[in-house]
Formats: sequence, C-alpha cells, structure tokens
Amino acid sequence: MYIVAALYHFTRFDDPDALRPAIAKICDDHNTKGTLLVAREGINGTVAGTRAGIDALLRHLRQLPGCETLEHKESHASEAPFNRMKVRLKREIVTMGQPDVDPLAGTGHYVEPEDWNDLIAQDDVAVIDTRNDYEVAIGTFKNAIDPETKSFGEFPAWWEANKDRFHNKRVAMFCTGGIRCEKSTNYLLGQGVEEVFHLKGGILKYLERIPEGQSTWDGECFVFDGRVSVGHGLKEGSHKLCYACRRPLQPEDIKRPEYEAGVTCHLCIDETSDKDKARFRDRQKQIVLAHQRGEKHLG
Repeated sequence: MYIVAALYHFTRFDDPDALRPAIAKICDDHNTKGTLLVAREGINGTVAGTRAGIDALLRHLRQLPGCETLEHKESHASEAPFNRMKVRLKREIVTMGQPDVDPLAGTGHYVEPEDWNDLIAQDDVAVIDTRNDYEVAIGTFKNAIDPETKSFGEFPAWWEANKDRFHNKRVAMFCTGGIRCEKSTNYLLGQGVEEVFHLKGGILKYLERIPEGQSTWDGECFVFDGRVSVGHGLKEGSHKLCYACRRPLQPEDIKRPEYEAGVTCHLCIDETSDKDKARFRDRQKQIVLAHQRGEKHLG
C-alpha cells in the first residue's frame, strides 16, 4: 500500500524557487512521487510513497519558514497513484486570479467535520461547492449549490452574478481538502459577507471522520491522482479517468459505444478533432506497449 499525503499551507516565502532543490532531493531519495507547488504565498500538493518517505518530507516542510503548523491528510492507494515527482514554481498555489485575496489576513470560520451536518441543516445557511463542475458531477453534499465553474478562477465572476441570492444568508463553503475555501472565504469577506464558514480539512477529512450512516455526502470525491475518486473512509472509489479529457467516468460509462481507452468518451467525443483522436490513439498504443514491457509510460 502507498501512503498518499495531501497538504497545503499559506505562509510567506521570500524566494520560493530556492526551496525546490532540497524538496525534490528528499522526494527522490525516498522514491516519493506526486506534485508540489511552491509560490510566494505557500505550498500545496499531493504526494505518495512509503511511510519513511512521507515522514521525511513532512519533517523537512515543517522546518520551512512559517510552516511549523503545516497539516496534512493521509489516505492509501493499492497502486502507485503518480508516475513522477514534480516540484513546480507557481504564481499561486491555487489559482484564483484575485491579487487582493490573502488567506493570511483572514478566512471564514473553520467548521470541524463533526459539526458540519448541523450547520448546513440550518434554514439560513447556503452551502456552496467551490470545486469545478466535473468534480461536483460525481459527488457533493445534499442540497449544495453547484456554481458550474470549469476552473476556480471563474468563481469571483459567478459570485458577482449570483450574490443577490445570498442576501441575509450565512454562507458555508467546502472543497476537496480546504485550500480553495481559504481563498474563497477570504474573497467573500472582502465582498462584505459577514458570516462565512468552511469545512475544516475539506471533503477528505469529512469522509475520513464521519461514518457513512451519519453522512450527508452523496457520491464519491474526485482526487487528483491515479485513484480518481475516494469514498467514505477514504476507500478507493469506482471511477476511472478519461485520459483524453481528464474527466472521471463511472464503470457504466466505459461500456458506452463512445468510449475508446485513452482516446475519447461520451463527454468529449465531440470536443476533439479526428487529428486529436489520432494523436491520442498513438499515445495509447505507446502506453500499452510500455505496460507489456513491465514499464510505466510517463506521458
């Protein structure tokens, strides 16, 4: 079993690029793989590896400036969920495109998973899913509002167009691990919303702590690794990924006539050209050949 560690932390890095070599070396030394993003505002990412490798990385990260209280969430995967390790320099560790948004200046009220159900059951609370449309499609909280955004950067425009719907409402927000809510709740506070809440630790912490019989979560949770989705108890889910459009598919979707492994699915068959499909088909052939040689294709 591989240990999967999801983490983020907002802090001030004067020279984030200078942090990358040491982080990459620790991961390489322990064969830890995944993606970590570093920016002036902090660090974010998901990695997988052995117990020793994950612990070594976390020890190092918590020694970085302002990262002493860095938290992470753990789950498990039966197969390696990443093929390589990437430590990337970014302008933002989660892209919202709002230069005035600063989670270090204040966020919404954190709500523990054990208190979440009671909060969102209140009549004066509006619950907003801050994730992208393809994530919401496979699972969300009952009665949650789906902004139908294709990227997190679209959220401010959606709010501006819909803010009148939330007059005299308290707003509760959630996302996969909590990072998007750090920014979205700060954004709403800046827009004059007085009572804003968000699920501490995100959906992952809720599914880890709350028994299925007491849960108000419906479906599975999309994750950005080879498992594609997880369910209650953070058990590996049933979804597979269309490697043409990167959308999650249910088992029955793979049986549809539009589906061709690595090439197309019913969601993207009309979105790509014949030239694109030929290119995807050639890539899929290389993946199959690599698998037959007992190797992993890194494309």
